[in-house]
Amino acid sequence: MRAVAAGLISFLVLSAAETVQAASNAVTIREEKGYRMIESNGIPDHSPGQFPNRGNPNTISPQSYSFRMPLEPVFSSQTFEYGHDLFGVALNGVPFDPETAEFWNNDRSSGWNYDALSGKINLGIDTHHAHVQPTGAYHYHGVPAALIRKSGGRNPVLAGYAADGFPVYYEPGVRPSWRLKQGTRLSGPGGRYDGTYVQDYEYAAGTGDLDECNGRVSTTAEYPAGIYHYDLTEAFPFVPRCLHGKADPSFEKAHPHTQGAGGQERRGPPGGGRKAPAEAVAACSGKGEGSSCSFNAPRGRVTGTCRKIPEGTACVPSGPPPF
Repeated sequence: MRAVAAGLISFLVLSAAETVQAASNAVTIREEKGYRMIESNGIPDHSPGQFPNRGNPNTISPQSYSFRMPLEPVFSSQTFEYGHDLFGVALNGVPFDPETAEFWNNDRSSGWNYDALSGKINLGIDTHHAHVQPTGAYHYHGVPAALIRKSGGRNPVLAGYAADGFPVYYEPGVRPSWRLKQGTRLSGPGGRYDGTYVQDYEYAAGTGDLDECNGRVSTTAEYPAGIYHYDLTEAFPFVPRCLHGKADPSFEKAHPHTQGAGGQERRGPPGGGRKAPAEAVAACSGKGEGSSCSFNAPRGRVTGTCRKIPEGTACVPSGPPPF
């Protein structure tokens, strides 16, 4: 039995190694008609962790990414939540995809979304704060450690670009302005706020160096005149969870899917044929698509983003619409 187990482990390790050797990093960045174009195969330019692993049964495989973002992004005082789409892309062509598809009791409508880096759920995250989707897509949930190390000590480090075109940096010691809520959860899983879920945190203006979207204005080597940019941080939210500009559609996930515990993929059309509750529609009355919203539901208060649906515009919790 031990020999069989050892053989299986060797097979998994060999499979992961062969996957990395079979395809190397390929990324091109160019400027075209007012846009920055980033095309890549999604294979990192560093050695990833071993995949599959105990928390993630998926194998890294080449993708076909073609991202577009404006060279001159427009800052808006309004914030835009991007839900479970991609936040941006690193300079090595690997996407930043901080959200997870795991929810309390596997119930998306609960509004309690597990945080990938909480340590409370095993998603097979490697030392680069990344893992693999069922599609084979390797993606970052936090600071891409190897990419930062390759900067040669530059500070801050340009790590990539967000879906709205603003640059993404990493600088040690920069503090986000998010904190754990005090007390206990009034709905869903109950218990004290301990960082298990994204909803355990709240934005507290002025408590850190960054705004609600983990951004700020400063000068950098690439932008000596100064620019608004996002920061990756060692503490929550790790990767920004909202934008101050409109995301380019190239960062939308083409095929909405969820990944249950253990990385098992479940596919289906957004909405599943259900109509949005009247409260969700009312929550977006007079608001534009992408605006933050909330409403009271039987399971507690639901927060989300206004999105277009057949009935008009409704408040949709983070992730594919549950209606």
